Amino acid sequence: MAELEWLEGGITAVPGILAGGVTAGIKPSGRRDLALIHSPTPARSAAVFTSNQVKGAPVLVSMEHARSGAAQAILASSGCANVCTGERGVKDAREMTKTVADLLRIPPTHVLIAATGVIGVPLPMDKIRVALPKLVKALSPQGGRGAAEAIMTTDTRPKEAALRVEVNGRVVTLGGIAKGVAMLEPHLATMFCFVATDAAVARGALSGVVRRAVERSFNRITVDSDQSTSDTVAVLANGLAENRPLEAGGRGLRQFAAGMEALMTKLARMLVADGEGATKLVMVAVRGAASRRDALVAARSVANSASRRPGSTRTRWGSPWARRPSSSAACSEKACAWSASARSWEGRSTSSRSTSVSGVAKTACGPAT
Repeated sequence: MAELEWLEGGITAVPGILAGGVTAGIKPSGRRDLALIHSPTPARSAAVFTSNQVKGAPVLVSMEHARSGAAQAILASSGCANVCTGERGVKDAREMTKTVADLLRIPPTHVLIAATGVIGVPLPMDKIRVALPKLVKALSPQGGRGAAEAIMTTDTRPKEAALRVEVNGRVVTLGGIAKGVAMLEPHLATMFCFVATDAAVARGALSGVVRRAVERSFNRITVDSDQSTSDTVAVLANGLAENRPLEAGGRGLRQFAAGMEALMTKLARMLVADGEGATKLVMVAVRGAASRRDALVAARSVANSASRRPGSTRTRWGSPWARRPSSSAACSEKACAWSASARSWEGRSTSSRSTSVSGVAKTACGPAT
């Protein structure tokens, strides 16, 4: 296991990363609604996007830009998702990436873009055009909190985390910010996660690390079992730690991957804990399953179920492996449940197959934007 040292701050805890957040006037509230993360040093990049069939214009543009595996900036807006806006939406997203690229003097394809908020409404581009130069001027090594606040929609608090991990004898830093408190259900949902690291990673190795970390963190949480059109997880690796580039299959990459997974898992749990109307954070653990996939299916079905036996303080769900007597007994009596007092309960099994999904019990729920 890699040894982790948790740090204060978020994405700008990473050496060489600048960030900032400003008010552009996209949100009626007048709060920050435009964020930018920038690595002046060329960086490797990897990204994961929504699996929803309907994708917002920013996702479509970012998917194109992400193919090169190189990026130096992430631009995100909140208050308007730029979804179901047709050709105009794509045009606006491209204009924003080009403007930021020109201001930063980098190629437009090195800018990833994300947007969250109400759908079916065009972005107020007149306001954004005025705000983008101010946003670039607001970039600073202390701007991570401002960026974390600027990507919030119905979140009640910003989410940020950072850590150090030793990789092949050299310390590297990872930091990130995230948002999203509703429409959270695999695979990804109305959520953003932007991560930066000073680790040097070989070409092609970063994407596998990111996909695996997402699968074990953001793809194992649920608030209301809804998917979204705008989910984006993006990672920049600027290499300033000057470690030997991490190669696929190497011990160093495994240590780095452990740090990435730990960071994303912490951010994912922050999202669930702040879920719309949530009163409890629940961890569902399944043991004794025939396979890891079966365990995940069972955990997810439990986390997405709001049912509880009347008059009972502990809920038990039937086993998806009822046709297998040995597995059925293990699951129906020992798999997982949570009590009305929100204390988690889990049985014990000698099986090595296990998985978990985080979810929330809530008193109210509304549509996320």
